[in-house]
Amino acid sequence: MAPKLRILTAASGLRLITTRYLRMPIKTKSPIFFKALLLTAIIGFIAPAIAMLPRSNKDGTVKKVVIDAGHGGRDTGNLGTGRYKSKEKDISLEVALMVGKYIKENIPDVEVIYTRSNDSFVELRERAAMANREEADLFISIHCNAFTNGQAYGTETFVMGLTREATNLEIAKRENSVIFMEEDFEKNYEGFDPNDPQGSITARLYGNAYLDQSVRLGMLIQDEFTNRVKRFDRGVKQSVLYVLDYSAMPSVLIELGFLSNRSEEDFLNTQNGKDLMASAIYRAFKQYKIEADEIDQLNQSEKEEPKPVTTTAPKKDETKNTKPTEPKAQTTTVPASKSDKPVYKIQITTSAKKLELVPANFKGLGDIGVYEDKKIYKYTTGTFKTVNEANAALPAVRSKGYKDAFVVAFLNDERIPLTKAAEFE
Repeated sequence: MAPKLRILTAASGLRLITTRYLRMPIKTKSPIFFKALLLTAIIGFIAPAIAMLPRSNKDGTVKKVVIDAGHGGRDTGNLGTGRYKSKEKDISLEVALMVGKYIKENIPDVEVIYTRSNDSFVELRERAAMANREEADLFISIHCNAFTNGQAYGTETFVMGLTREATNLEIAKRENSVIFMEEDFEKNYEGFDPNDPQGSITARLYGNAYLDQSVRLGMLIQDEFTNRVKRFDRGVKQSVLYVLDYSAMPSVLIELGFLSNRSEEDFLNTQNGKDLMASAIYRAFKQYKIEADEIDQLNQSEKEEPKPVTTTAPKKDETKNTKPTEPKAQTTTVPASKSDKPVYKIQITTSAKKLELVPANFKGLGDIGVYEDKKIYKYTTGTFKTVNEANAALPAVRSKGYKDAFVVAFLNDERIPLTKAAEFE
């Protein structure tokens, strides 16, 4: 049975059980009995469905990205103020192609796939299905916003979610409304109601596994928009969006700005404006890839135990063409003294604003350090003499809620790649 069909069967089974329970006479209803029914549904229906979900990013690295230009063809997207010939579908396509071009030129080991490369109509379900078939490591969907109030402005990035927040729901309805332009949409989108803020069980199963990574990419994108392009930051938000909910990999939907706002519409209709937005998305993608590759290297070293990672030969830098300037570490925990050996820390989070280095701001963790990279503050915990000591402390840090925490190395207060740190052993 196909993964989607298995999950829809799970959803139908759970609905059936709930309906039968509600129809039972009141005197025979029992919370314990309902819990037993629910557990049966999870084991019998939903667990096999989860196991059948498409798997991507098997080794943790970012090797393939699907870039989705929103709308297209007869689906124009929003029309803006009507002062320009360009519509949402046109601007999203230009920016999407630019982002892909930057990735191809600067990180050639990453394969770029477009859901559309011209003004063609692509069904909403096909966009997510394409990413799943290709087993992509990332899905990036690019759109432009609109609102009845022409004063609304700013950029925002959406990830999978089940929010009931009114503003987000209106965006969800608009971006999902293309469903009704498609033939047989009732059959093709069974189990997904674009007007239902609760989405479906299918959506939860597909998206939740990758939510943390999606949020991380969204934060990087918004930081680039804010710090580099000086756009107003509306934040990273959750909403019920089909292309995100049914994509079996970390996924984001980007709103470049409001075409209903004259100033932002003017900006997004200039070549420079589109280029700035595309380059910001590219830089965020590059940073995400760097972090994902470092996490993968750490995970691989853990699998290879008891052979220590420090004895492995340095790998070729996969992003040598775009190697960033290494940041100067600005910590409160390690004195700025010369050393002939690196120290290791666990990176836990990043922020566009500088936070006070106290445990209360970091879920009770101590020995907090910070370094700045391209106007983004990156926070670490702990100081370790060897990578194995840092690896041993990593599970405890992740248990605090920092699921994407990973080990980083410093030499004389300057961050260095783990492969370089290995050369000192």
